[in-house]
Amino acid sequence: MQLILLLLIVPSFVFVGAQGYSTFTSNEPEVAVVGDTPITTAEFENVRRNFLDSQRQRMGPAFDLATVDTPAVRSQLLDDLINQRLLATVAQEARFSVSDEALRNAIAANPAVQDDGQFSAERYRQALAAQGLTPAMYEAGLRRDLSVQRVLAPVGGSSRVPEAVSARLDSALTQVRTVQTRMFRAADYRNQVQVSDADIKAWYETNQKALEIPQYLDVQYLILDEAAATQGVSVSDEQIQQHYAQNQSRFTRPERRRVSHIMIEVPSNASESVRQKAREQADALAKQAQAEPAKFAELAREHSQDAGSASNGGDLGWVSGDVLPPSLLNAAQGLKQDQVSGVVDSPSGFHVLKLTALEQSQTQPLEAVRDQLASEVRKDLAAKQYDVMSRNMTAAVNDQRDSLEPAAKAAGLTLRSASGITRTGLLSAEQVGSNAASASADAEVLNDPRVRQLLFTPEVLDQKLNSSVIPLDAARLLAIRVAKVTPQAVPPLTAVQDQIRDTLVSEKAAEAARQAGEAVLESLRQNPAAQPEGFGDVQRVSRQDPGTLSQGVLTTVLRMPAEPVPAVTGVMQGEDYVLARLESVQAGQADAAALGELNAQLNAILGEAENQAVIQQLREQYKVRITPEAARAIEGEPAAGA
Repeated sequence: MQLILLLLIVPSFVFVGAQGYSTFTSNEPEVAVVGDTPITTAEFENVRRNFLDSQRQRMGPAFDLATVDTPAVRSQLLDDLINQRLLATVAQEARFSVSDEALRNAIAANPAVQDDGQFSAERYRQALAAQGLTPAMYEAGLRRDLSVQRVLAPVGGSSRVPEAVSARLDSALTQVRTVQTRMFRAADYRNQVQVSDADIKAWYETNQKALEIPQYLDVQYLILDEAAATQGVSVSDEQIQQHYAQNQSRFTRPERRRVSHIMIEVPSNASESVRQKAREQADALAKQAQAEPAKFAELAREHSQDAGSASNGGDLGWVSGDVLPPSLLNAAQGLKQDQVSGVVDSPSGFHVLKLTALEQSQTQPLEAVRDQLASEVRKDLAAKQYDVMSRNMTAAVNDQRDSLEPAAKAAGLTLRSASGITRTGLLSAEQVGSNAASASADAEVLNDPRVRQLLFTPEVLDQKLNSSVIPLDAARLLAIRVAKVTPQAVPPLTAVQDQIRDTLVSEKAAEAARQAGEAVLESLRQNPAAQPEGFGDVQRVSRQDPGTLSQGVLTTVLRMPAEPVPAVTGVMQGEDYVLARLESVQAGQADAAALGELNAQLNAILGEAENQAVIQQLREQYKVRITPEAARAIEGEPAAGA
């Protein structure tokens, strides 16, 4: 029986492959077909899930599913998946292979498995173990990827832009143009504009889509943070005194001694006669310094063999056990102010010490640090209160899911409200009124992608149940619920007539500015040699240095013919109209390094374009087909029959 089964199964794998066999025996919908190989919805969803996971890790709290998981992004993911499958198919059919040496070089070039720039077998094993891979698994996958890369490598890697083209582009990039501008500001014409009620009504009726307000939510919410936990916390004198007693060491500065020394160095392998001679020299210096302590610094500069301190009169600064060996520290602690020691032995040689300054131990009085202590006690109490409040808040939020009022009472918090939260952001106060979330002190919290995503889940949006408690950060908790859902709608004319009036005034003022500018432009074109009036100072501009020109004006100036000059043109800049007078055109300075970088960029762009052209040709050759199921996957709809 086993032999019969093998005879039936093995040929199936031979003809269609293991992957084709599993697809053949499954009913998984297909989003695309490359040659004879299908791409299933499960494969696409796996790619999409991996992409979203990587974006979530990269963006952290800023991750917003509504802006990351869009039809455009899903379409690009499917396109990339098709291209990968296509190139893998070409590599397999053309029997592209990678030598063992090329594989080893590729692995060794990975910085993740290098130690001081060299391949490390240990780091290689650790990196693979962290991903749950064996060397055989990883190397098989890498060999396959390298084989796929060989399909396009000869195309994009060999693309070169002609030097004449790059030189011409470099000339255009570095070209300098001398220009003057004159601006006709729309604001100067606003008072001349008349807008009637009929104008407003007509604009309203023809611009319904622009006025449409998306579905938005009114919410109630609780925020537990340090400020809320600290509110009502009082600190008594007894608590301050107790905290002071427990932390008195923090406010006590121990005794400090400043010491200078004269050192006669003795090598560690010195003979006894050498040591004796050094001791005698140190002893003579000690007696001389004890006789005249005021000349200690002078003796140190002249005789000390410690190069680091000799030039400073032997000063070692304020000393401690971290600075001096025990023998010297003990000797220093036995000295009085300006007293000179006898000879002190140490591993480095013989020393003569002088105590140059002494500061007694000092303790800051309670009154000097009372405010600091009160703040610390208040924070400790607030932390304990925060813990209690968070437990009470979480329990109440979960116990009574249809209201946040019990949680507010249990935690001692104020129940807040806000309006105008959409799937993608916050509406303005002009759109939703005075309680707009965008105008709230909590706007950042309410616009957090995590909060908006949670609000539009079925449980919170449709059933209007409390959300779970959201940890915004280490010291802030949020609970929120939907109080009201306002559907997508166009506001009535009365609500937006002022907005429309302002829009029409702006449009007509901009048109008046344009007409005034074009009238001057026409007169200048008829007499280009005439001295222009109202223009600003002459400035030199280029693509690297736009001067004071906006991008739109700069682009217009750079597109003007180099001859004849002077020449004048006009361009809208927002609501304003700008006249630009080109006076001269000069060639820029060639830069060999910049030209080389430009060449590299142009070659990369050309290489990518040629790669895409080859991929498109391969798609036609292998008859790549995108199924109707792909449209559902791109729009985020369930698969057919699901």
